[in-house]
Amino acid sequence: MQRATAGWGSGMLGVVIFSGSLPATRVAVGSFTPLFLTAARAVIAAALAAALLAALRQARPARGDLGSLAIVALGVVAGFPLLTALALQHITSARSIVFIGLLPLATAAFGVLRGRERPKPAFWLFAGAGSLAVAGFALAQGGGASLAGDLLMVLAILLCGLGYAEGATLARRLGGWQVISWALVLASPATVVAALATMPEAWTGIGAPAWIGLGYVSVFSMLVGFVFWYRGLALGGIAGVGQLQLLQPFFGLTLAGLLLGEAVAWTMVAVTGLVVLCVAGAKRFA
Repeated sequence: MQRATAGWGSGMLGVVIFSGSLPATRVAVGSFTPLFLTAARAVIAAALAAALLAALRQARPARGDLGSLAIVALGVVAGFPLLTALALQHITSARSIVFIGLLPLATAAFGVLRGRERPKPAFWLFAGAGSLAVAGFALAQGGGASLAGDLLMVLAILLCGLGYAEGATLARRLGGWQVISWALVLASPATVVAALATMPEAWTGIGAPAWIGLGYVSVFSMLVGFVFWYRGLALGGIAGVGQLQLLQPFFGLTLAGLLLGEAVAWTMVAVTGLVVLCVAGAKRFA
């Protein structure tokens, strides 16, 4: 019980940290292209991760773990950040929440496939209800549809769910922060090349808010958040703790309201309450 409670607490910290990604990204893309932002955040996080691994003298992962680390890198280091950035060139951020609401279901499904978890049937009822609540709220906010944008988001959700589940399974052997650190290091040759190829032609016009946004998504969204998230998934269960992601859009909108001055409607508060109940139900039957 203590292990599961610690897992849910750690997972919640990860979700709160990830929730700051949306406001930070909105600020950063005002001065950086989505491609550069995606690559640069991974490069910065990889440098920090490599220093951490070296300072704590962590042993290299076994050869048999390299395939799983490559899946993590594909899903959460490169795939999800890049595909969502590209999708947001075609659809609104409100519409993207429709797909973010499906991420817990994708994580749970891959947890069954990759982590060999077996949640009770009632779990899927609460998980589905929570996803529908988030998707319904996002659709009610409006937002133009685009086939290209929607397909990119679907692929992003699938890759992210796979990366979450694979990383959580690996974290049971390597540890949460070690998994994301090694995945970042493994992906660094490709991300360094991508960052150099897409870097801005001039740096003089980039203001402090953009640098702060880049710093946040690099240090917290790309590294620190995953330390807590993978630990939470490993301790509390991939399917169950993964349902905490249902709260991420609402945390993000709240932060956007506080930091960017965006309006927070009463409907968001009401749906958040419904989602909390769904998360509680999913936790009980996970």
